[in-house]
Amino acid sequence: MAEFGWNFEKLEKDGKFRFLDMITVKEKGVASVLERIVEEVGNFKAKRLVIDSFSAMAQAFKKPIDARIILHTLLGRIIRQFGCTTILIAETPIGQEGVGLGVEEFVADNVVRLKFIELEGYTLRELELLKLRGTRIKERKLIYTLEGGFNVIPPFKFKPVEKPDRFQPIPDPPNKYSTDVKTLDEALDGGLPKGSAMLLEIDEKISASMYHLLVAPMAANFVLQGRGLFIVPSMGVNPLLFHKHIGAYGGTEEEWRRYIRIIMKGSRPSESFPSIILVKGKDWREDLGEVFRIGKELATKTGQPNLFIVGVDALTTFYGEKQCEEILNISATEARRTEAAIIAIVKAGYRSLAIRLSSIVDVYLRLKREHGCLLLYGVKPRMGIYAVECDVSKGYPIPKLTPIV
Repeated sequence: MAEFGWNFEKLEKDGKFRFLDMITVKEKGVASVLERIVEEVGNFKAKRLVIDSFSAMAQAFKKPIDARIILHTLLGRIIRQFGCTTILIAETPIGQEGVGLGVEEFVADNVVRLKFIELEGYTLRELELLKLRGTRIKERKLIYTLEGGFNVIPPFKFKPVEKPDRFQPIPDPPNKYSTDVKTLDEALDGGLPKGSAMLLEIDEKISASMYHLLVAPMAANFVLQGRGLFIVPSMGVNPLLFHKHIGAYGGTEEEWRRYIRIIMKGSRPSESFPSIILVKGKDWREDLGEVFRIGKELATKTGQPNLFIVGVDALTTFYGEKQCEEILNISATEARRTEAAIIAIVKAGYRSLAIRLSSIVDVYLRLKREHGCLLLYGVKPRMGIYAVECDVSKGYPIPKLTPIV
């Protein structure tokens, strides 16, 4: 328990903890064991009792009804007489869904089940609230981790920032671009390699604000250090959303105009958005050449490489899947030549395309939501699985990543 920050040796010396080591007995000896437990609870004036495990004790009974009678008697005396909250540990064999002998869940006021589930080769810890008598349960299943203790990950919630502070970027390691998420940088051995492409695949339960939480800090890192940022918005995403994002990180209108270029399909330039580049959407080679030309101009002005954030569904809508693959293949080659970086975002419904694109990119991440919890894990490289929460303690939103261990 010391790993969870609890010094039981000190608690025992202070008279706040007592450990009863009970030997395994047959049915006739169970009564004496229970009597001793009740006696100790009364003498110690305990407010908490943990029996680990009741399954071992219950094996002494021939019939489940005998275990239920004993359980009723035990809990009735301890709870009513001493006001002691009792926690029974029941063990469930792998592959079995029932709790213990099947009687514990009917007698108990609350039933919490801890188990492992699998997510595409990764193991997750799941906490299931089967029963909480007298309580309305909002989320019956939750993800938990033992990182830093026993921590239940709450359902994801985006936290707004009323008065944004200026974004403070993490310095780039040699030959890398920081993702501006320390934990993710560590998982990627320092960050995103210069001249590389990253594929971020998101499932159908992920909203725009969720995946923007991951990519926006890296975008802010480029813009607020005077680097160019090119964005091909996913279908249905308003350019004003990106304008709002840069403001959330303390960016200025001048930085928006100087360093950001948004690529959209259209025929007339927009006076309202001078940063927008309109492409015709007919000949992908012509459009890609125009983007490369403008990208070269901006990189020359800033003296630094650009970052490209691309909604793959938009490219597919404009030009088709095959052409989208060619565009990203050529773009990845150009990025390696110029030390630029590409983040390609693939939405739900394009899994087969994502798998084909995986051979082009250097980093392949997936973002999913399970039981309301936002989860990020690596396909390439394989880097473990992390719970994602929104952290605004620095005055701007950044993702907080917690390993699921």
